[in-house]
Amino acid sequence: MPFRYRFLPRMLCGVSKPSLETVVLGQRVSMPIGVAPMGMQKLVDPDGEMATARAVQSMDTIMVVSTVSSCSMEEVAAAAPRAIKWFQLYILDNQEYSRQLVQRAEKSGFQAIVLTADAPRIGKRWDTQRDSFVLPAHVKLPHLTQGADSLGNISDRMVPALTWSTVAWLCSITKLPVLVKGILTAEDAVLAARHGAAGVFVSNHGGRQLDSAIASLDALPAIVRAVPSQFEVLLDGGVRSGMDVLKALALGAKAVFVGRPIYYALAYRGEEGVRSVLSTLREETEHCMCLSGCASTEDIDSRLVVHQSQL
Repeated sequence: MPFRYRFLPRMLCGVSKPSLETVVLGQRVSMPIGVAPMGMQKLVDPDGEMATARAVQSMDTIMVVSTVSSCSMEEVAAAAPRAIKWFQLYILDNQEYSRQLVQRAEKSGFQAIVLTADAPRIGKRWDTQRDSFVLPAHVKLPHLTQGADSLGNISDRMVPALTWSTVAWLCSITKLPVLVKGILTAEDAVLAARHGAAGVFVSNHGGRQLDSAIASLDALPAIVRAVPSQFEVLLDGGVRSGMDVLKALALGAKAVFVGRPIYYALAYRGEEGVRSVLSTLREETEHCMCLSGCASTEDIDSRLVVHQSQL
């Protein structure tokens, strides 16, 4: 994240070993850092999402498993039974099949459903189109029906005309909390709460959907101000360091979720690589909290940061 926000650290606070423990959606986790949904992880590691889940379990945090995962949710659940797992849902062309995916997630012990709202179609990704990318034979997408072997085919299976009634429908068919991912405005966050969602992911889809869309961090403060305090506000996109984590928490995010660094780490060294990235982010966040005078996540608030426009 660019240095648009600067820290205002407090001194002589008696902090030596900050605690990163927090509660997200009623679940206590070791740190406010989770793994964002990313598909097709067997492209870079033989165990794919199962390796990521094992690393997440060892770090006692949260993993969001994608609809376009290359391991089934049942395989991920078996690989990391103690990990906190949420299922990211694309509403597919067969609504009954979408319902079945939710039911499978419930049966597999997943603890939340994350509805992606910012993908009525796949963003223009010219490199992928130019390369005519097709999944290699060894990578399957077990949550999708046959024929989803390219980004174009996957896009064709998604329902483009989602509305807020879709959120209400999803909340009506599951006892799991529903989060809406891809929210960038206060107005949409309020609508998500009004239609039964337990929270939102402030996210621009890693900058891969609409070019020139606002950055997640810049969208965050207005959203936090607009919703009730018990409404869960999470952030993904652009988190690359402990400084980024601390800034997001200061601006009101309950937790952040990391994507690309996890994928790169999985490609480099599998489960161990993912664990190393999560550990590094944890250590950097703890270090920044100590230097900022924050003994726990409860001490982190908006007084810790200032926007460069105010300097």
